[in-house]
Amino acid sequence: MGCCCSSILAETHPEKDHKKTHQQHPLNPSGSIVLDPATGIPSFCEFSFPDLKTATNNFSPDNIVSESGEKAPNLVYKGRLQNRRSIAVKKFTKMAWPDPKQFAEEAWGVGKFRHKKLANLIGYCCDGDERLLVAEYMPNDTLAKHLFHWENQTIEWAMRLRVALYIAEALDYCSSEGRPLYHDLNAYRVLFDEDGDPRLSCFGLMKNSRDGKSYSTNLAYTPPEYLRNGRVTPESVIYSFGTVLLDLLSGKHIPPSHAIDMIRGKNITLLMDSHLEGNFSTEEATVVVGLASQCLQYEPRERPSTKDLVTTLAPLQTKPDVPSYVMLGISKHEEAPATPQRPLSPMGEACSRMDLTAIHQILVMTHYKDDEGTNELSFQEWTQQMRDMLESRKRGDFAFRDKDFKTAIDCYSQFIDVGTMVSPTVFARRSLCFLLCDQPDAALRDAMQAQCVYPDWPTAFYMQSVALAKLDMHNDAADMLNEAAALEEKKQRGGKGS
Repeated sequence: MGCCCSSILAETHPEKDHKKTHQQHPLNPSGSIVLDPATGIPSFCEFSFPDLKTATNNFSPDNIVSESGEKAPNLVYKGRLQNRRSIAVKKFTKMAWPDPKQFAEEAWGVGKFRHKKLANLIGYCCDGDERLLVAEYMPNDTLAKHLFHWENQTIEWAMRLRVALYIAEALDYCSSEGRPLYHDLNAYRVLFDEDGDPRLSCFGLMKNSRDGKSYSTNLAYTPPEYLRNGRVTPESVIYSFGTVLLDLLSGKHIPPSHAIDMIRGKNITLLMDSHLEGNFSTEEATVVVGLASQCLQYEPRERPSTKDLVTTLAPLQTKPDVPSYVMLGISKHEEAPATPQRPLSPMGEACSRMDLTAIHQILVMTHYKDDEGTNELSFQEWTQQMRDMLESRKRGDFAFRDKDFKTAIDCYSQFIDVGTMVSPTVFARRSLCFLLCDQPDAALRDAMQAQCVYPDWPTAFYMQSVALAKLDMHNDAADMLNEAAALEEKKQRGGKGS
């Protein structure tokens, strides 16, 4: 669970942020995932090969969800971690990335990006000859499947416009964050999450191989400058986005040169997908056709920017309040939440019920007995600053006991901000105060801070569980509840000398 802690502590204590390399980041030993409190997206970390082997059922052929790339063959498997979270695992050959350091650096470069319009990279594995990437799993197939191989119904026009905008926003985010290159953008790179929302696969942010051979699609769909010099540029990405717009318009994979001829001949009606049966706005379609035409310009400098894409597509959204899964005509995909696999303690029961009053009583009763061994006090203990700090904690404790939670937050914040002494109990108490003041994001951050100070403390995981539930992340809350119960059971066994 250490993969999130170093980043959080670095934010809290900048002096501890010693220029880390990828080798200094810890493995994720339990095969579980820690969520970034700011985004709710799993934090990036290194996985062990045995964990990924177990997650994918020994890389069973039954788990393969895609395979591509003749020059740099790679497979994508569906996997499930110990906490039951589904993942996508991309497996490269060693020949694609012979240098493990280079592969790890590329993975960390992509892993720092976090956006709701991306299927985010959450980890990697570089073990011996093994080279693997781990991403969020998207359960509702690809745009290619929905457009070209649909069984129930074709995608309605408003949903096609949403796909175009979301992917444009994902590209604009990556570009604005300094990673404008996206390799081999096509309809297979657009995935649908559990809500049916379109996401851009993070795998395209990383080259398929060290030598950067980036396009595995038919040469007819490849940017002309790539054919000339073999290099991907930000403008090449715009060209590829234009081919995705053609897919959305036509429902077919039309070579850009053929589509441009149709557009020049004003044959927009012929270009449109006949399965839409005329259920689209001609004005909106004209705008999208015009944008596609701009993206497919032969000269890279004549193509629009990612910001231009978003600016053009945003006003075309006509059904912002209709969920994506409704427009896709699918049922909302929800993984069965992880059910508690062991009896819960009173704290576990209170957290599973989200009974904040009962949690408060337990924390008051427990007091600071779990802080033993987590504080390292020096001669500063006798300074006036230390006395003031302990006094602010004492005032916070009185306010916490008396259910004056806003005052408790203020006093505990004074204690925490001095930073001379770190107390997991104070973080847990302030986390509960934030929950009672309807601030679940802040509560989650504090619960994660408590875990960083005391990595195996069940209370830290219990408090994360409640905060996640308050944020409507119920599967993650159930996973965290299980983890807390397991740690509590392990602690009890250890106390009995077993």
